[in-house]
Amino acid sequence: MIAKLKYFYADITGATAVEYSLIAAGIGLAIFGILSAIGVDIAGVLTSVDNSINK
Repeated sequence: MIAKLKYFYADITGATAVEYSLIAAGIGLAIFGILSAIGVDIAGVLTSVDNSINK
């Protein structure tokens, strides 16, 4: 039983996948935050352009 626990503790085969998924989640959250922050500004610019074109 102790040998199996030592093997399980030493096994790192799934660690890389977990690390990459955490990095991807962090990047996704950063992109979401940036787009949420500038989304209102972009909408205002596009509305202004639309109004200028339709005049």
